[in-house]
Amino acid sequence: MRVRVQFYAQLRDLIKAESIDVDLADGASVSDLLQNLYATFPALRAHDKTILAGVGLDFVDRAYVLKPADEIAIMPPVQGG
Repeated sequence: MRVRVQFYAQLRDLIKAESIDVDLADGASVSDLLQNLYATFPALRAHDKTILAGVGLDFVDRAYVLKPADEIAIMPPVQGG
């Protein structure tokens, strides 16, 4: 299945793209997606403990099972001011 991944803030700067499409096996989770991204973009791994993932308007945990055509937002912790 193919999902679209959108990156925000410094994570976008690390991979030098706003979004990419990623092919994953059916039944893949957010955790599987992150491992795929770390293999492709090793610099992202340094942010593993703080990365947040969202699907649609909701934050999801790493066990969330992705669906074909999902759009996943990968971002650092939200900061306010």
